[in-house]
Amino acid sequence: MSNAPARKHTALPKAQILIEALPWLVRHNGKTVVIKFGGNAMIDEELKAAFAQDVVFLHHAGLKPVVVHGGGPQISAALDQHGIVSEFKAGLRVTTEDAMDVVRMVLAGQVQRELVGLLNQHGPLAVGLTGEDAHTITATKHQPEIDGELVDIGRVGEITAIDTGAIEALLADGRIPVVSSIARSQDDGHVYNVNADTAAAALAAALGAETLMVLTDVEGLYEDWPNSDEVISRLTASQLEKLLPELSSGMVPKMEGCLHAVRGGVTTARVIDGRVQHSILLEIFTDEGIGTMVVPDAPEGDAE
Repeated sequence: MSNAPARKHTALPKAQILIEALPWLVRHNGKTVVIKFGGNAMIDEELKAAFAQDVVFLHHAGLKPVVVHGGGPQISAALDQHGIVSEFKAGLRVTTEDAMDVVRMVLAGQVQRELVGLLNQHGPLAVGLTGEDAHTITATKHQPEIDGELVDIGRVGEITAIDTGAIEALLADGRIPVVSSIARSQDDGHVYNVNADTAAAALAAALGAETLMVLTDVEGLYEDWPNSDEVISRLTASQLEKLLPELSSGMVPKMEGCLHAVRGGVTTARVIDGRVQHSILLEIFTDEGIGTMVVPDAPEGDAE
């Protein structure tokens, strides 16, 4: 007696899942997607491995993924080892000259290398670079305003220009660029630490990406936190702009990045829960989107 019926039964759900992805595969084919890697997904070994699988899957599914990363926890640990105190002002790391050397070393020499290694277990795909390479990211000194006064927080940069040439060349060559959020200076020959959420958004806009995805340690943007854990699944740029003043400090650069991206021509920007294995695939290839999606405002005269 053959066991074919049993085998058919177990295979069918897999086929249905693959077929469900078909319209999304057609829609996203050839499109650039910028993914900001961060949060718990950077620390948990299983999540890291799943992230690498997802990015390689996107690549083989005909998309052009670009990964941008920071490295807050790793930087803090390395600064501790070097006896440098971590200090934050206006939600940004105060970055002295000594701290900048450590930041650069950790981002380009540790976090990026590990991520490139994970991706390259699946083939000769990933190439690491920093914003310094080929003038990819240029910045000037950023001075946040606290209580009406500009504050010096050291070598923290505000992005002034993006040159996508090197990234586009890598994408055209079938590679996966992995970009560390360090920028070259526009005016003083130094390098700057730039917020990775901001860098990912600026790159997404400059590349004309279809999607910006920001991995976080929450389910998305909550409607009425902490009174409710209902996640807003979709909102327009204008709706987001109204919400910004009420957001927690950690969420502000992420949502400002999403806003900047969609206002800069990116079709959708999404904040997704990086604690969920394969959250990127769930977000891109199913109807069950699992985060908060920001879309451009409807053109004048269109019903929202």
